[in-house]
Amino acid sequence: MENQLVLVLDFGGQYKELIARRVRECKVLSQIKPGNLPLEEIRALSPIGIILTGGPDSVYRDGAPRCNPALFDLGIPILGICYGIQLMAFSTGGTVSPCSVSEYGRTAVTVNTDSPIFSGLTAQQIGLMSHTDQISVLPEGFVSIAQTENCPNAAIWNPEKRLFGTQFHPEVENTPNGTQMIRNFLYQVCGARGDYDMRDVEQRLLAQIRAQVGKEHVILGLSGGVDSSVCAALLAKAIPGQLHAIFVDHGLMRKNEGDEVEAAFANRDLDFIRVNAEDRFLTKLAGVTEPERKRKIIGEEFIRVFEDQAKRLKEQYGRIRFLAQGTIYPDVIESGANNSANIKSHHNVGGLPKNMEFTDLVEPLRGLFKDEVRALGRQLKLPKAFIERQPFPGPGLAVRVIGELTRERLDVLREADAIFREEVRRYRGRKPDQYFAVLTDTKSVGVVGDFRAYSNVVALRAIRTTDFMTGVYVPFSHAFLSRVATRIVNEVKIGGGVSRVVYDITGKPPATIEWE
Repeated sequence: MENQLVLVLDFGGQYKELIARRVRECKVLSQIKPGNLPLEEIRALSPIGIILTGGPDSVYRDGAPRCNPALFDLGIPILGICYGIQLMAFSTGGTVSPCSVSEYGRTAVTVNTDSPIFSGLTAQQIGLMSHTDQISVLPEGFVSIAQTENCPNAAIWNPEKRLFGTQFHPEVENTPNGTQMIRNFLYQVCGARGDYDMRDVEQRLLAQIRAQVGKEHVILGLSGGVDSSVCAALLAKAIPGQLHAIFVDHGLMRKNEGDEVEAAFANRDLDFIRVNAEDRFLTKLAGVTEPERKRKIIGEEFIRVFEDQAKRLKEQYGRIRFLAQGTIYPDVIESGANNSANIKSHHNVGGLPKNMEFTDLVEPLRGLFKDEVRALGRQLKLPKAFIERQPFPGPGLAVRVIGELTRERLDVLREADAIFREEVRRYRGRKPDQYFAVLTDTKSVGVVGDFRAYSNVVALRAIRTTDFMTGVYVPFSHAFLSRVATRIVNEVKIGGGVSRVVYDITGKPPATIEWE
C-alpha cells in the first residue's frame, strides 16, 4: 500500500522544508513541488491535502508566483500559509492590499475554536507573523476564523470547499501550537490515517535498492558524515558483500575521527577501503591560505583519489555501473530540482566528474530529511556518535585553520577542538546545534610560568539554530568558558601551544556559522 501524500507547493518561502518536515512528524508523507505544478500532475499524485508555502512577493504584482486558480476547485483540502493565504484569497476573488501596520515576530492571535484547524486549542494563541500585505476583502464563501490587533483576517476558512489559510506561520517554533494546527488540518480535514512510519520506510528502501542493483557491485564515497554513513549501513544490509565504501582520509578530520569511522563499519557486510592520503593532500595545500583555493584543491584531489580506487576496483571486478551517494531531500531542493531556486550546487548532486564511467546512481536517502536519516541510522544501529554528529564542512579542518595548513597547525586545532567538544558533551544545559574551535592566524603574548610566550590564539564557536539559515550564539556561563579556556591553554602543548582563547558571540546573520 502506498503512503497517503500531502503536497507542499512552493512559492519561494524559506520555510518550505520545515512545513514538509512538520507534516512527516505527524506521520504523513509530504513532497515539495513547485507552486505552478500543472493540475494534471497534481491529480496523478492523488494528494489527500495541499499546503501552499509563504514567499517574499506580493500576489497582486505582475510576475508574482501564481498557481492555476482551478487548483481551489479540485475538491482537495488546501492550507495556505502567509503568501499562500493571500494567493488563495486573490485567486478566488478576494482582495489583497498593503498593510496599514505591518506585523513581524510573535503576535497575539484570537482564533475561532469551532473551526477544525483550531480544534482543541484555546481562543488566545501566539503566531509568528511576517507580512506587509494582508487580505482586505474576503472571497465569497470564506469567513474569518482568526484576528490580531492589526489583521482582521489572520486566518480564513471556506467550509464548503475545505480551504484554510493562516497569515501567521504554524510550522515554526515561535507559533507554540502550530504543529497541532497542522495536525488538525491533516487528520480532521484531510482524513489522514498516519501511515508514514520509518520502519516501513526502511523496508521499502531495502526493496528498492535490491530491485535496482540486483547482483551488481556498488561504489560509495564514505565521508563519515551522517548521510553517507547511513547510506552505507543501509546498502550493506540490502546488498551484503556488494558495496565498496571508499573512505578518503585526507588528514583534515577531527581527533581520532578516521579511526572511529573505520571501527563503525568493521563488522558490517561491505568492503571498507580506507585511503590514508594525508601526505598527498597536505603537499597540494602547502602555502595555500585563501579559503576558496583550499576548497577547490581539496575537492579536486578527493576526486583524483576516488578515481584511483575506482580504477583498482574495476581491474578486480570489471566495470562497475553503480555509484551510491548519500543525497538527501534538502540537497535535491537546494540544487534546483523541481524548479526551486538553485541555492547551491550540492556535492552529492553534481560534484563528481561525468567521465567516471558510472551509468547509474543509487541514492536511497534522496526522499528523506535529515531528522529521518538520523532515525533510520538508529534503526540500523549505527553508533550514537555518528547519528548525532554535528555538521562538518567537506574540506574539514582546512577551513577552521585560518591561513596556511601544516600538520602541526592541524594538530593544535585537533587538540583544542577535542577539549571543547568534550566539555560541551558534559554541559548540563541545552546543547548547541553546532560547536567547534578555530585556529586563528593571530599570535598573542602570554605568560607560561615565569617566561613570556608568543603563541596561538584559538576561537570557540557555538550556535543554536533550527535551520542553519539563521543562528544565535550560545550564552555559556563564564565558569564554563573559563574551564574550557584553562584546559586548552594548559593541555595543548604542540605547535608552540595556545596563549589565548576567545569566544565568538556573533549571530548569523551578519556572520556565517563557519569562519571561512
